[in-house]
Amino acid sequence: MASSRSSMMIGCFPIGGSFKRTTSHLPSSRSKERRERKKNPQVVCFGELLIDFVPTVAGVSLAEAPGFKKAPGGAPANVAVGISRLGGSAAFLGKVGDDEFGHMLANILKENNVDTSGMRFDKEARTALAFVTLRSDGEREFMFFRNPSADMLLTEAELNKDLIKKSTIFHYGSISLIEEPCKSAHLTAMQVAKKAGCILSYDPNLRLALWPSAEAARTGIMSIWDQADIIKISEEEIEFLTGGDNPYDDNVVLTKLFHPNLKLLIVTEGPNGCRYYTKDFHGRVGGVKVECVDTTGAGDAFVGGLLNSLASNPQLFKDEKKLRVALRFANVCGAITVTQRGAIPSLPTKEVVLKKLEEAGAEA
Repeated sequence: MASSRSSMMIGCFPIGGSFKRTTSHLPSSRSKERRERKKNPQVVCFGELLIDFVPTVAGVSLAEAPGFKKAPGGAPANVAVGISRLGGSAAFLGKVGDDEFGHMLANILKENNVDTSGMRFDKEARTALAFVTLRSDGEREFMFFRNPSADMLLTEAELNKDLIKKSTIFHYGSISLIEEPCKSAHLTAMQVAKKAGCILSYDPNLRLALWPSAEAARTGIMSIWDQADIIKISEEEIEFLTGGDNPYDDNVVLTKLFHPNLKLLIVTEGPNGCRYYTKDFHGRVGGVKVECVDTTGAGDAFVGGLLNSLASNPQLFKDEKKLRVALRFANVCGAITVTQRGAIPSLPTKEVVLKKLEEAGAEA
């Protein structure tokens, strides 16, 4: 369609360029900065990294589950791996416990070519755990163990600010806003990124169970809303943030959620694709049909696909035709991810996405 403009004991689980110049002049500061950014991770993802325990069968409660498959998770980390799997350059900035799970997660990021120079290890707090129940339709329910977990204890002093300054895109969620000292570290990291000229990318990733109350979640998520350049939200999050308004109404999105400094607002619609809104145009890009097994990480795969395209072309949001191509690519990233259990294990490579795009045919 054309647009219209805590810690706990658990049992053992098996682990599954160079620039050619035509003059003798010294390079300008701008071209030097571009070269520096190309050598460094283009996207820095800030926030939580944890262990997801996913039932081995769908449609049962946690108590009924016969067993669990251990999988690395945490939305910002998922995005970083998603970008790297696609051939992009990404770093993760956050904190885990100085425990077996924490070091396992760090190793998984390294194995996936994610820069971990911004990771910190806490000797007192444990790495966060999340038990994720899969309903028969593949949707999820969460039980978290964070009392507190290491990711909540990242301090401003532990931030790798140079890593942020050298990036093109700084991506984050809202879970890191829930508790101090991580909240202050998050806000400082955003300030550093903004001052350095980075694109600020925000996926609220609503997890009500982690917030003190629904109102605290709404207030916390919206407290940094107007600072983002790019925001990705779901239909459910629109309904929550607007107090029950129709998430399919363009006027609701444009009047209540689109702010003057925003370059791009994306609304994901699961298997139906996504809607996009900029200052000059808005529209919809259709999804692709797949057999859904587990929706964990689908939104993160979508974000990774989009940010990987954006890192290559930071002005992407100004060209609707190119934006639609990038969103179609991102939709396929998300679709492929739901065909397997777990987030990071199911994130696709660029080759797999291109093959699926070819199978799906031209954009609807």
